[in-house]
Amino acid sequence: MVKEAKMKQTEIGLIPEDWEVVILGENCLLKARIGWQGLTTSEYLSSGDYFLVTGTDFKNGYIDWNNCVYVEKMRFDQDRNIQLKENDVVVTKDGTIGKVAFINKILKPTTLNSGVFVLRSKNNKISNRFIYYILMSFYFDEFLNKITAGSTITHLYQKDFVHFNFICPPLAEQEAIATALSDCDSWIDSIEEVLAKKRLIKQGAMQELLTPKEDWEVKNLGKVIDVFRGGSPRPIQNYMTDKNDGINWIKIGDTSSTGKYIFETKEKIIPEGANFSRKVFKGDFLLSNSMSFGRPYILKIDGCVHDGWLVLSNYQSTFNTEFLYYFLLSKIVIDQYKSKAAGSGVLNLNKVLVSSVEVYFPSLSEQTRIATILSDMDLEIEALEEKLHKARQIKQGIMQELLTGRVRLV
Repeated sequence: MVKEAKMKQTEIGLIPEDWEVVILGENCLLKARIGWQGLTTSEYLSSGDYFLVTGTDFKNGYIDWNNCVYVEKMRFDQDRNIQLKENDVVVTKDGTIGKVAFINKILKPTTLNSGVFVLRSKNNKISNRFIYYILMSFYFDEFLNKITAGSTITHLYQKDFVHFNFICPPLAEQEAIATALSDCDSWIDSIEEVLAKKRLIKQGAMQELLTPKEDWEVKNLGKVIDVFRGGSPRPIQNYMTDKNDGINWIKIGDTSSTGKYIFETKEKIIPEGANFSRKVFKGDFLLSNSMSFGRPYILKIDGCVHDGWLVLSNYQSTFNTEFLYYFLLSKIVIDQYKSKAAGSGVLNLNKVLVSSVEVYFPSLSEQTRIATILSDMDLEIEALEEKLHKARQIKQGIMQELLTGRVRLV
């Protein structure tokens, strides 16, 4: 039953009358391997019978067992206290501090490296799974912000961590809260699983649909598309403007790693700056020539681009826009980029390299058919991504209500 709570004032704010404020070090065992700094990466094994969990193995609140390395038995045996058990909670204390994972399963005997704490409740009054959700919440974020404020700290010290205090309802309510949030996690996991499958299906479809057929033409890209390099007025800060007559100044920061289009820019340059740059127009393609190596974007705006971009234009008589987008993303093209750029030390595209890439294409009607199939898949994937985003927002809202005690489950 969901009900409103009667509240009382505490050092961490208003909490329900029958809740307590507890201190981590007094209620939980906090263990870390202190003497394993001598464990070098040369001791990491690619296979074996004993897992080693490191800070790089945390993924979405759990351990990515596929990413774990292995260690010899003698390393596993060195400290029984950090041999992981189901329902343990682990927290990173080096590098990106404060990442949290719940050990919901043990695939093989597992130990920790020196960059990870393991937490276990000392008594039967606190649920490990409840502690996990506390550490995944705003309470722990605020604690980390306080101890790192004004510093470049990259270490979570045990002497600080033991003083983390948090709200603690009666055990039955802890378990009810943990179950509700676990159900949210299961819901999110189910969406992520479907999304991953859809992405794999799309990859397979791209491989099949974009593999050249006997009747497809093949030409060097520069023979059928104009390729230009961007340019930049310098010093660029002298050309920036907030005025309405400013020209869109398109940068990699205006894109997303999964986006197809560029709709807007964060910055603009004065009209005079266009004389020292490259003008681009709706429908043109941009290729990043270093970061996000070879990633194509379709412009939905006019503007100017700097020399970090290559511009592809005047392709419409040969290519359907959407087909060209998918083909430029294909393994066929990316492999050519990498092969032609190999030996330069840094993967970097230029006009000559891109112009020399071989592109394969069927009739415009067949291109349209292929593009429609892949675009429909993208729309389905985008809908799932939006559903996932909303599910995560809903979970955060539920956490806010349940972990403050504003809404009670028992």
